[in-house]
Amino acid sequence: MRIEVTVNGAERQLEVEPRLLLVDLLRDRLHLTGTHLGCEDGKCGACTISLDGQPVKSCMVLAAQVDGGEIVTVEGLADGVALSPLQRAFQEHHALQCGFCTPGFLIAARGLLERNPDPTEEEVRRGLAGNLCRCTGYTNIVRAVRAAAEAMRGEATRPSPEAMGVTQP
Repeated sequence: MRIEVTVNGAERQLEVEPRLLLVDLLRDRLHLTGTHLGCEDGKCGACTISLDGQPVKSCMVLAAQVDGGEIVTVEGLADGVALSPLQRAFQEHHALQCGFCTPGFLIAARGLLERNPDPTEEEVRRGLAGNLCRCTGYTNIVRAVRAAAEAMRGEATRPSPEAMGVTQP
């Protein structure tokens, strides 16, 4: 079947099989490999993308279902080589280790911050509950999301020494 979809700002017309998963369309046909395939049953969040402004797990969506939709993947967050405030915050706050889950967290966090530009720590944790990380322990991810929220509101750009794990004498 034929679908029309906007992916990272580019309009695409594609022929897809009715059973093709969105994650496979993105990775295999469009070569957007930042969307990772982890558990393949919607539990880990590594494949999270934004569909019509909402974070969704692309392993749980058929490509045919996105006809007429707008998708943003992790590749669509940066402006050329300039990282988004959210990506910079993840880097500055060491919110990643192996990086496998990071694209899904970034997209989920983006969705959270679009809905709530000033989330509490608890709201960040709830907002990211559908994404799993085996490396970081989540503390730096939460700090990064809150720092990004501040930066996006124009309140801060650098992590505090405490956020970096540095204690003052």
